[in-house]
Amino acid sequence: MKKIIVKASVEYPVLIGRGILERLGEEVKQRIRPCKAAIITDTTVEALYAAQAECSLQEAGFTTCRYAYPAGEGSKHIGTLSEILEFLAEAEITRQDIIIALGGGVCGDMAGFAAAVYQRGIRFVQVPTTFLAAVDSSVGGKTAIDLKAGKNMAGAFYQPHLVLCDVDTLDTLPQEVFADGIAETLKYGIIGDAALFGKTASGAYRAELEEIIAACVEMKRDIVMEDEFDNGVRQLLNLGHTLGHAIEKRSGFSITHGHAVAIGMYLIAKAAEERGIAERGLSDVIRDALESNGLPYSVEYSAEEIAEGVLKDKKRRGGEISFVFPVRIGHCEIVKIPVEEVTELVEKALK
Repeated sequence: MKKIIVKASVEYPVLIGRGILERLGEEVKQRIRPCKAAIITDTTVEALYAAQAECSLQEAGFTTCRYAYPAGEGSKHIGTLSEILEFLAEAEITRQDIIIALGGGVCGDMAGFAAAVYQRGIRFVQVPTTFLAAVDSSVGGKTAIDLKAGKNMAGAFYQPHLVLCDVDTLDTLPQEVFADGIAETLKYGIIGDAALFGKTASGAYRAELEEIIAACVEMKRDIVMEDEFDNGVRQLLNLGHTLGHAIEKRSGFSITHGHAVAIGMYLIAKAAEERGIAERGLSDVIRDALESNGLPYSVEYSAEEIAEGVLKDKKRRGGEISFVFPVRIGHCEIVKIPVEEVTELVEKALK
């Protein structure tokens, strides 16, 4: 088992290994005295892992209750958040109790946001069960729900007290869901680890999932510890996300987050080449890596349709939006683009 310590506003460990879900109760007990544990999950993960998580917690002395919402990004809205909060109140969860976020990125976002606002904040534990959540969203304390205007428009920075990643849970993922995590792993490689990018691009990672996850978590840890509240270097983690979120929202979430980020990374690399920021041929390298891992790199939407979503992005600051431009594999730069240039930027990316 690998252990990585994140020292943010809350210091907490990230545990990565195989067969460690059965240790959930003992690991939580080492940090939090036995109390009520409210498991928040989705209907898919509930059928696979909720009973095991509950059993482990109960054997360690915790009293458990469970809420499962319909699986999918379509549940990540204020209505589901309201139902979770009402569930916590009806279960008489107090500030001395904990929330267990058992699932992928949607679950971690909603359960974490609920933990941040319920009774002005209670402790929570992240138990990621998707590759994407393991390498990215379970660490760093970003929690949010979607609004009609766009993705992650309401949320809070709220750190967990423990992240426990059982790599065995990834074995039950459909390939297209697993591929969402590949996109985020490639993102980390493009941002700051050429070797990680090369290994992921080639597909030579299946036997080294613990090491791959740890490499991504360590990179995110370092960035979060420098910029917990996303005012500077943490924005690098948005590579591919500004265009990707617009594409994801435009599709009505039929294009998943990781697949949309994959498209966004390729398009922003093309835009970076057009602007003379990126090395020539960089977009081709990224496209080949995506294609070899079964990820998309093109979309049928117009520049105007994508730009409309971009202009509603939460990264907009007045008349500017920050874009992360890849320069070469292993290095990116944050560039502020005037809003009146966004449509032109997308048009060049789509050529």
